This record gives sequence, C-alpha cells and structure tokens, in this order.
Amino acid sequence: KSENTRKTYLTSIRPMLHTLLPAEPALEEVDGLSVIDVAERVEPLNGRLDRWVHSLSDLKPSSFNTKLAAARHLLNWLGHRWPEHLVRARAGRRLPRTLTRRELSDVLEAAQWYEDPLARVVVTMMLDTGLRVSEVCDLDLDALDLDDQSAMVRSGKGDKDRLVLFTERTLEGLQAWIPIRTALTDSSEEACLVNRHGRRLQPRSVQRMMDTLGEQAGLPKGKLTPHVLRHNFATGLLERGADLVTIQRLMGHATIATTRVYLEISDQTLREVYHRAQALRQNMNEQEHENEQMMDTTPSTSASGLETTL
Repeated sequence: KSENTRKTYLTSIRPMLHTLLPAEPALEEVDGLSVIDVAERVEPLNGRLDRWVHSLSDLKPSSFNTKLAAARHLLNWLGHRWPEHLVRARAGRRLPRTLTRRELSDVLEAAQWYEDPLARVVVTMMLDTGLRVSEVCDLDLDALDLDDQSAMVRSGKGDKDRLVLFTERTLEGLQAWIPIRTALTDSSEEACLVNRHGRRLQPRSVQRMMDTLGEQAGLPKGKLTPHVLRHNFATGLLERGADLVTIQRLMGHATIATTRVYLEISDQTLREVYHRAQALRQNMNEQEHENEQMMDTTPSTSASGLETTL
C-alpha cells in the first residue's frame, strides 16, 4: 500500500482498538500492544468489531467504506475471517468535478502572475500530465528526461511505476524552473519541486496554493483542487479522441472501471452543449419573430405618396 493509504488505515484502526466492550476498562495506549494482543482484541466474535462499525453509521458512504477497508485489511493480515454481515455501504457515483475552459484560463493567468514561480510549474504539470498531488511532490529531479519530454513516476499509487509525458508548455515551465530550484537547494536535495526554503514541496502546500489561485481567479471557495486539475486532464484527453486504455495508462488507474467514469462526464458535457445550443436557437427564433412583427407594424413611405417636380 502507498504511504498515504497506510496513514489512512492507521488512523481508521486506532478508534476500533479503543472501542470498549461492556465493563471493560479503557485502553490507555495502543502502540504498545503486541500482535497477539491486537489479534485478541479484534477477534470478530467478541463483539468489538460490531460496536465499532455501528459507531460509524453517521459517516458518508465513502468514509465508512474507507474505514471498513482498513479493518478488513488488518483482520486478513491477522488471519481472522471477515464477518459476512459487515458489508460496504452503497454510494451513489459522483462525477468528478472539472473546470470550464474559461475557469481554466483564469487559473492559468493567475498562476502566471503568482508571487511564487513554482505555481505556474505545478498548475501546468498537473493539468498537462494528470499527476496526483502526491506524485508531483514525490517527483525527483533524476526522474525527468527533458530531451524525451517525459518523466518516470516511481512507486505511484499501488506501487506501480508509469511514464508521463510533457507538453511544450510544461517543458518550458520546467526549463525555466530548474535554475530557480538550483539557487534554492544544495546538491543533496533530490526533489524536483521545492519550496522557498529549498525543501521538498508538500501536498498541503500545494492545496494552499490552489486556494489562493482559485480566489485570484474568481472561483468559488474550494472549487480549485489538485484533483480537479487531474480530472480536467482526463476529460480533455477524452474530448480530443483518446481511448480509455490510453487514458487509463496515463492516469495510472489500476482498472479501466475507474477510467470509465469520465465517459459519463463527456456525456454530461455533450448534453450541456446541446441544451445551450437549443436554448440559443430558440432565442434566435424568438428574436426573428419579434423583428418580423416590428416590420409589419412600422409605418413606411411609398414612392407613390411623394410629390415630384420636374
């Protein structure tokens, strides 16, 4: 599992271990528990797992399923059998959010004039490569191949390496950034993208940057995120005729089912364009009708009504 997944699982499992059975004393610390102690504590038949799952009933389906996945992973590792009555919550599929072309243009302009030169590099790289924010931050300088206009993402999500390709815009941004980076860091720093202190860029810093850029671009609060730029990359490829398998490889999706959701975005975009066109056509027809009525009721002067003198 990736480092982020391990952190999420650990955060989810701690409350389960702290869940108390009737008349059971509180557990002060879980870090000191041995593997045997943990195995006994989460034994599926003692009722602790059921009480913990019941406490999660108010969570959103996605959050509930994440915590359930963490517990299932732990029980499987310990050799326990997962209870069949504990099942994932059904979640309605939400379409990934994307920005309009106008919004993207405003974001790119805001990044161009942002006080930190790193902003333009980050925005264009995420928008043109589809990299996850963690992958952008983890990208090392030696993973770049500027001659080939590509980079190797090592141990991405699911510990899978993949090749990402650069556009001319991203390549120019990186070439302009590298001398700035060199001035900020020493030879021991491996990161491609660093902050003003010369240390590796962190995902939280990227999100703060997105918040500021979104505000400067006039977007609603929270609409601009690293993942939104990633979604725009995928939908842009699809709208330009790329097939799902290619998009899957470029995005680093484990299964094509994850990629298929972008088909629904494309269909939704098609419907929106169609309805806008139909509304425009209706407005034009109404305007033409009004113009015809005005012509019918406007007084006119004929040549026969004029007196001429020769």
